[in-house]
Amino acid sequence: MALHMKMLTVLALIGLLAILGGMGAATFFFGGFFSVAANHPDPDIVNWALIHVRKVSIVRHAIDRPPATLDDPAIVQAGARAYTENGCTNCHGGPGVKPAKFPEGLNPPPNLKKVINDLQPEELFWIIKNGIKMTGMPSFGAEKPPLTNQAIWSIVAFLKKLPNVSDEDFKAWSAP
Repeated sequence: MALHMKMLTVLALIGLLAILGGMGAATFFFGGFFSVAANHPDPDIVNWALIHVRKVSIVRHAIDRPPATLDDPAIVQAGARAYTENGCTNCHGGPGVKPAKFPEGLNPPPNLKKVINDLQPEELFWIIKNGIKMTGMPSFGAEKPPLTNQAIWSIVAFLKKLPNVSDEDFKAWSAP
């Protein structure tokens, strides 16, 4: 009987701590203590949570498969043109093209040459089509008119080749 009472006491203490932790988190976030200012860095735990949630969400939802090979030079070149025409260079730049000034306050946009190899084509397609909340990355599938899946896949094809695209090739491919 004494063991039973000790277990109930431990469980009650764990429950109380969970309730107090939940109340503390609710007070922190809903009480306005968490700063949403773009120029104020997130606490490490919040930053970790946002990155983790983003990664697992993209992996779970990125189910579309490329309709054809992404190695076709014509598709890659069409992707470079679509990348430029849809303003991707404004935030991410491109070979020989610096990003505009305004995205510096957007947490900032990733250097695509550094992260592109960490993402599968399906994940890139999903990101471009759907955007990412709270990052400034828009949904190109929700534009008026939306980008077609074919145009998005061509951008993905270009992005997968991005680390090896020369400034001259990008300039030639992205010309109207």
